[in-house]
Amino acid sequence: MSWLTEYVRPKIRGLLKREVPDNLWTNCESCGQMILVKDLRKGLNVCPHCGHHMRASVAERFAWTFDQGECTRIELPKAPVDPLTFRDRKRYTERLKDERAKSQLDESMAVAHGRIGGHDAVVAVMAFEFIAGTMGAALGEAFVAAARLAVLQKTPLIVFTASGGARMQEGLISLMQMPRTTVAVQMLREAGLPYIVVLTHPTTGGVTASFAMLGDVQISEPNALIGFAGPRVIEDTVREKLPDGFQRAEYLLEHGMIDMVVKRADLPEILGRLIGLLNHRQAAEPARPAA
Repeated sequence: MSWLTEYVRPKIRGLLKREVPDNLWTNCESCGQMILVKDLRKGLNVCPHCGHHMRASVAERFAWTFDQGECTRIELPKAPVDPLTFRDRKRYTERLKDERAKSQLDESMAVAHGRIGGHDAVVAVMAFEFIAGTMGAALGEAFVAAARLAVLQKTPLIVFTASGGARMQEGLISLMQMPRTTVAVQMLREAGLPYIVVLTHPTTGGVTASFAMLGDVQISEPNALIGFAGPRVIEDTVREKLPDGFQRAEYLLEHGMIDMVVKRADLPEILGRLIGLLNHRQAAEPARPAA
């Protein structure tokens, strides 16, 4: 018995109690099914059970969008830090420091240029992982820099949106980025360059009220929440039950607010095709007379 109890039993218990790494499995946010993380990554963060499109990081967006994942990130202009010396549970400067360490990003938007479907393009990606993709002065600087780079290179600008809205720690300065980004979009229009917006879950607040809804072509990932105020806020305001799927991508498509809903795996091909078509149209149009 001693051999069984002292050697065999501990071995069996060791096999049964073998620890599983914390990052091996994850659960779908929509259906709750367990998914192997490596399978989820292979599927571009789309649930293989229900097709739910989970959030993606800035690095993933660039890797999935550009040809062979090759692109050049640009250094963005610096914005004033903590212009209001704001403090809630912690100082705004401390919050920014923590978020930068956690996300490995400087701010809530990153910009890169490269080729999509063989066509040159500038891509700006909002980082939901950085303070929920909120819009502050730094994001405004990044968006304007992306628009200027597109004009300089004479290429389309593609923006992936994902945001909780304005950044309360910057107050009115955050709201000022709405007209500022709108002016940057107009700069692209005057240069005759395509501006394509890809709306991802969620896109809300001041971002929706400004540059997110001004694209020449509006694309959305499936079932993305898109709106200004959230559904609960609207229900409390109008005191009515909202329709099923209200503010979701498919509902907006049905009501003419966006142009298409595209699965993540199909986005690079669709974007490349759109850029080719819009570039061809631009080349076919006569030059605009100088004002």
